[in-house]
Amino acid sequence: MTPRGRTNQLIYQAELLLEVPAGDDEHAVARRMACEEGALALLELALDAALREITEHARLTRHDWRELLIEKDEDNGKAKGDSNDGIAELERLRELAAEPGTWLNVLIVRLEALQSVEGVARREAGSSLIVAADRIALGDELRWCLKKFKALLLELRETSIEW
Repeated sequence: MTPRGRTNQLIYQAELLLEVPAGDDEHAVARRMACEEGALALLELALDAALREITEHARLTRHDWRELLIEKDEDNGKAKGDSNDGIAELERLRELAAEPGTWLNVLIVRLEALQSVEGVARREAGSSLIVAADRIALGDELRWCLKKFKALLLELRETSIEW
């Protein structure tokens, strides 16, 4: 399989998980939460695969999104991937990761929550609880991230092909 094919496969599988019907049995909530967290885990793999794909020309030894997009080097305070500053695609993604409210920033926040003890998927509030009107369901948020990810990936692939 090509790097591009693997990226596409992971994105498609994440989309499939988000479309699994929760059902209406006693396992519906757990099923929905499992599908949401599974889709998020696949999105993390897709992000790594996309980084590998769009930086193929640079022959990077590592493609972990944390290293390339957010981790800081203690010596200079810059992202560890900053030695690859000549890669425009990485710079664009770093900017998105740092800007609150962007799909990549939201995705990274959710990925960090996924690694926590509490996880990221939540039970929906019961009818007796007041729910904030501006709170977006995790599944809807992930669908939005996927849509934006796919659109940007097309652009990043175009610029990467130029190399």
